[in-house]
Amino acid sequence: MIQEELRPVLETIRRKALEIGVRNLSLGNLKKHPEIQLNILKKYIHTNEELVEKTLELEREKFSVIFLEYDFEGMNAIDILMIVSHEMSKKFTELSPSITHDLKDLFPQIYQDHFDKRIQFISDKIRINLTKGISQGMYRSDLSIELIARLYISRLIDIHNPDFFPPKEFSFTTLFDQMFESFIRSVGTPEGLEYYDQKRKTVVF
Repeated sequence: MIQEELRPVLETIRRKALEIGVRNLSLGNLKKHPEIQLNILKKYIHTNEELVEKTLELEREKFSVIFLEYDFEGMNAIDILMIVSHEMSKKFTELSPSITHDLKDLFPQIYQDHFDKRIQFISDKIRINLTKGISQGMYRSDLSIELIARLYISRLIDIHNPDFFPPKEFSFTTLFDQMFESFIRSVGTPEGLEYYDQKRKTVVF
């Protein structure tokens, strides 16, 4: 759990990483940036590894907070998926594939732990959504929940691969929106797709 007073400092560091790159981000280099509150940072972080771990923990929190901000009780599966997907797209448009590449290169074990936790969280939520959608008649009853959940995760990983989708040619928002559209059309019942098509015309986030 990230301490409350540390969270805004990590947010600033996260933005700074996008500006100067992970390879130039260290406790020593942060002294050069007066906007970063070093007195608070040093209370909780003592090594570059801890800095990376906490910054990635903040990234994971951005996923989980979506489910705290909205009350999904009683909502249908397509509405839930549209809201969550929109929030994910909005929160992560600024992520750069070069950041991911550098993290994997410089801190492989820390990054892999972060990746595994993030994927598990999303996988669990997708399984819940699929189960809900099938029970509501929004998704097809012949679906293999485990298979579809794994396919969803596979596609999500693929759109972060700069070799497949160079960032200069494909924005994250475009890729994510296309993935979402394809996913809904692959799992929806005729009733679910009719609802989805009508919802797309009226929804305003």
